[in-house]
Amino acid sequence: MTAVAERPYGRAGGGPRRGPLSGSGLTLLLPALVPVLLFSVGPLVYGILLAFTDARSGRNTETSFVGLANFVELLSDGDFWESFRIGMVWGLSVTVLQFLASLGLALLLNQDLRLRGVARVLAVVPWAMPPVVVGLMWRLVYHPDAGLLNGLFGSDVDWLHDFSLALPAVIVVGVWTGMPQTTVVLLAGLQNVPRELYEAVSVDGAGAWRRFWNVTLPQLRPVIVAITSLDFVWNINQFSLVYVLTQGGPGGRTRLPMLFAYEEAFRYGFFGYAATLGVAITIVVLAVLGLYLWRQAQEGN
Repeated sequence: MTAVAERPYGRAGGGPRRGPLSGSGLTLLLPALVPVLLFSVGPLVYGILLAFTDARSGRNTETSFVGLANFVELLSDGDFWESFRIGMVWGLSVTVLQFLASLGLALLLNQDLRLRGVARVLAVVPWAMPPVVVGLMWRLVYHPDAGLLNGLFGSDVDWLHDFSLALPAVIVVGVWTGMPQTTVVLLAGLQNVPRELYEAVSVDGAGAWRRFWNVTLPQLRPVIVAITSLDFVWNINQFSLVYVLTQGGPGGRTRLPMLFAYEEAFRYGFFGYAATLGVAITIVVLAVLGLYLWRQAQEGN
């Protein structure tokens, strides 16, 4: 019998196999890689490096490497810790309230109601509005003299300048702004729940609450974990909405970490220290998020 020689190269035997990052493959990826490297990876690396320097604003200022000096100063900065506390209150409050309101709205929009399509479109309207426009609109709602809220309740409360009411007022705006994307994700999850599960528990005599607790929530668990995690990251890094509403006031009551970093950089000119704030906030958020996801994974097992 004549031995059949094995092909030394690719399937057609005409040349070596090309890996996933071969010349032609890399060429096709370049149009997508270049913008990512220039506008995402590049600024991220530069910001991290800047955190280890004493970079300041001004002409002819010398920048030198200071190692961990900025991080040491950050640990003893009472203003940062107060800003971080406010940021955590804001982030957790908005995320939890956003989820509860969005879940209720998603359950409602999942029902066979009249004009359901119109209601779904209206539910995502805040998502289409820029944060600056949302902030200006809600400033008019909260206006102490001509605001819709005071006109509705017959009061003269200065919602955004009251020391005890400013943060709750801003949290309400944050919840309203973030509801659309959370509602859309939860609604998509609800529509993927098999109807057979509801029919099975209905045969056993389960009411609406038992169907929700024993079928809907367990089936939505992966979706809930994903969207609440993303919401927390987005909320803790919020800047534009709160800046338009209060600029961190009154008296720093709504000064989120990103607002604090902005002031350090562009009001006082401490670019190195502001970069350190950004790095520290990122580390803390990733740690909290990692712990949350780990606990969810443990509960799932």
